[in-house]
Amino acid sequence: MGKRNLVWGVLGLFLLVLSATAFAGGVEIATYEASGATAGLITNTVGEAVTGLHIEFNQEVTIVNKIEFGGYLPLLGEMTGTYFDFAGGELVARGTIELDWEPAEATPVLIQWISGTSPIGAPYFTTVEVMGRLLGAGIVAARENDPAQLQAAFAQFFADNAEFFVSVSESLGMSLADSLMPIIMTAPAEGIANFFNTLVGMLGATSLEDVTQGDVNFAALFALLGI
Repeated sequence: MGKRNLVWGVLGLFLLVLSATAFAGGVEIATYEASGATAGLITNTVGEAVTGLHIEFNQEVTIVNKIEFGGYLPLLGEMTGTYFDFAGGELVARGTIELDWEPAEATPVLIQWISGTSPIGAPYFTTVEVMGRLLGAGIVAARENDPAQLQAAFAQFFADNAEFFVSVSESLGMSLADSLMPIIMTAPAEGIANFFNTLVGMLGATSLEDVTQGDVNFAALFALLGI
């Protein structure tokens, strides 16, 4: 299993492109199944060279093959685990790393390019839980770098969802927006992620599609955080 010293890969014989417009500008991935393993072709669409890759799976996997096209990113740590870090080299813009893993039914839940020791470009993610983690970490970073911009983004978020927040506030007997901002401006990333998961639970959302196409418009926050 890779060390977490970095901050933060269709079935059959044809490719299924998994990248989505909302998450462009960072990771493009296509997968296919062959010989009992899944091969993932992960392309760097950041627009510049990267020095690392972080990838997480929904279950334990074993990396059985790795090939780079346009550079070299060695694996840090073991070949079996739920997350892996690759670093110590470079992959050019539009370069691709092929990762083959077993079992074939395992799927990536987070893929993030790294430059130096920091994430670069928009991440690829597939679960609500990972989205919450990204929001938590991104909000803390935005709070430290530009708190005024963060507050402006949340002001727009509240305006975009005024009807929803009024309804929830009435049912709670308190202003949800007023309760949220102290958390946003002081809580650690884990606390913010937990609040997001609570909000998602209130919406009855269980998938990314439920969140992005549901009653709450997260566009202002996604734009701020680049996800």
